[in-house]
Amino acid sequence: MADRTELSPAAPWVQLASTKADWDAADPALLGDLLTQMSLIRAFEETVLEFAGEGLVHGPAHSSIGQEGGAAGSIVGLRPGDQVNGSHRGHHQFLAKALAYVAPGLDPKADFSKPVETLLYRSLAEICGLEPGFGHGRGGSMHLRWGEAGAIGTNAIVGGGVPLAAGAAMAHKLAGTGDVAISYFGDGAVNIGAVLETMNLAAAWNLPLLFFIENNGYAVATTVEEATRDPRLSGRGPAFGIPSWRVDGMDPLAVHLATQEALALMRAGKGPAVIEAQVYRFFHQNGPLPGSAFGYRTKEEEARWRARDPIARTANAMIARGLLTQGQFDDLVNRCKAIMAEVGGRLVEPQDNRRRIKPALWPDTGFVDHGIRGNLSELAQARPAEAAAFAGPVVERKFVDAIADVLNRRFETDPRLLIMGEDIHKLKGGTNCATRGLAAAFPDRVFGTPISEGAFAGLAGGIAMDGRYRPVVEFMYPDFMWVAADQVFNQIGKARHMFGADVDVPLVLRTKIAMGTGYGSQHSLDPAGIFATSPGWRIVAPSTPFDYVGLMNAALACNDPVLVIEHVDLYQTMGTIPEGDLDYIVPLGKARVVREGRDLTLLTYSAMVHRCVEAVERLGIDAEIIDLRSLDRASLDWETIGASLMKTNNVLICEQGSSSTAYGILLADEIQRRYLDWLDQPVERVSGKEASPTISKVLERAAFAGTEEVMAGLARSMAAKGTPVSVAAA
Repeated sequence: MADRTELSPAAPWVQLASTKADWDAADPALLGDLLTQMSLIRAFEETVLEFAGEGLVHGPAHSSIGQEGGAAGSIVGLRPGDQVNGSHRGHHQFLAKALAYVAPGLDPKADFSKPVETLLYRSLAEICGLEPGFGHGRGGSMHLRWGEAGAIGTNAIVGGGVPLAAGAAMAHKLAGTGDVAISYFGDGAVNIGAVLETMNLAAAWNLPLLFFIENNGYAVATTVEEATRDPRLSGRGPAFGIPSWRVDGMDPLAVHLATQEALALMRAGKGPAVIEAQVYRFFHQNGPLPGSAFGYRTKEEEARWRARDPIARTANAMIARGLLTQGQFDDLVNRCKAIMAEVGGRLVEPQDNRRRIKPALWPDTGFVDHGIRGNLSELAQARPAEAAAFAGPVVERKFVDAIADVLNRRFETDPRLLIMGEDIHKLKGGTNCATRGLAAAFPDRVFGTPISEGAFAGLAGGIAMDGRYRPVVEFMYPDFMWVAADQVFNQIGKARHMFGADVDVPLVLRTKIAMGTGYGSQHSLDPAGIFATSPGWRIVAPSTPFDYVGLMNAALACNDPVLVIEHVDLYQTMGTIPEGDLDYIVPLGKARVVREGRDLTLLTYSAMVHRCVEAVERLGIDAEIIDLRSLDRASLDWETIGASLMKTNNVLICEQGSSSTAYGILLADEIQRRYLDWLDQPVERVSGKEASPTISKVLERAAFAGTEEVMAGLARSMAAKGTPVSVAAA
């Protein structure tokens, strides 16, 4: 018979409950603060549901009525520098953190201050989508952010904010402040890959991050028991070596005690913690009706939970201790309702027999696209340079060596830079040696990651939004972005705009195109076309070592997220870079005329620049070749493009990758909108086949575009112009 040894988790997992002695010993000021916060939050949420019932809230209204104890219990007592983020049901956490910022130590017997009134007004305005809101109405109910107060953003993607909070926690750890981050999410998010990846990463990197699970028993209408075998969701923590607490979330003091234990551990540098608070939302997922109205809960169940109201529990304990009278509590409730009536009244006006939003409070429609990206003013003092005009001494370098050179140079001069990715600290600089020397020279700023792109991409996004550090992320292959798509597109790309242009996101994402290497369908993507259709990102694709240095310098100084596309075909190619001078930039949004000509404009980027030069020279065509370099909508150099095609009246777009994700689709459409009257024929395009390249050498070559396909495209363009060209003769 096999020997069997009982194993135990590497981290403690406890259930914590308060006792009467805890309530009797609790600081009266703490209880008063908890009660006042919860009462204000309750009145706020009741107003939100009232507005929603009248059609004054456009979109969802995910109220937290009943769950106030978890938010107030965990947030009262935090430091000003501590940060929180939350999920789509996050009004209570946002308000608790903001109240603690504008009015720490609320007294249930005292009048509310002007800053409290302003906070409630701006918060309600945001939920209604109005200009006075924190995000100028862009965020609404699900995207509440006030960075100054430490409320770093609620999130509509279930579990989507957890990696971002890990980034905030990592920034605190690197800065040595002793501050922590708390990420709030529900029972549904516990089963999301990004949450579990982040638990592993936070534990591996010892981050001061509290994973706060609000287990309200239902993901919309699906019960916890239907979704997972063990409904004790805090059990996820010990699986990753994270100390975990399970607590009654309807008991704000118990939540506070558990949080204080977790905070002590995190502030002592012992890594993350998990708290599962068992709470109950008194209403349905969205709107002013109870869950029983939709048939998935019973009225009896709802009544049992309502009898455990965290506000009543706290008030009764204070009354029992003589800290408050029933009349004083009633007065507090009435004052909370009164301030919300006043705040709400400032947003609406009568119309016939109902109320409407005051028209003057709606945002100006001209604000719709403002803040998708920054204005690049941060690059205004940088020194631009172009290879063709550079007069100083130069040295020949491999493309991949230029990558390592400029990264090392920037890490020497900018202590804010960090870099993370799989194997970047091994193999003499990752799988391509592009990060050579960094780990040895800057061991505290180079992070080899687990294989968890969603977690470390989101973590880097959180670091970038924190503002104290500027992360560089390497995706070994661009296809891996689909694993991290939520963080890349929903979070990092949208953050600035979504929060009302309130936050910079200075992040650089490096990746490589690997077509022709035999790595197949899931390692061969050209990501340009996909990123170009995703708002918020800037995109650069250098084709020479000189341009790589300048564009990387610009990307690292930029306050927007920048995708830097490399190509394996370029890594071993040679080119010149300035000798001893790697501090220039190639401006974002500036194309390069590689070759002048009059018969045809050829637009391309990355390794295809060299194939286009070869094709043009083999055919002897007087074509003008433009290396776009910057590919995002905001950075296309229409001055250079327009001047060329108004000269040639004929344009060919060349790229290597699949026609199904082709960048040229966007570019051709925009050219024809802008310059239709200047074109003698429709825009011609060269790209790969629809399918991604596969493993077979011959099928792989047939799938992507190269010199031969460019030559065929040139021949088509010239034939349409009435100038036949023989490809066979070339």
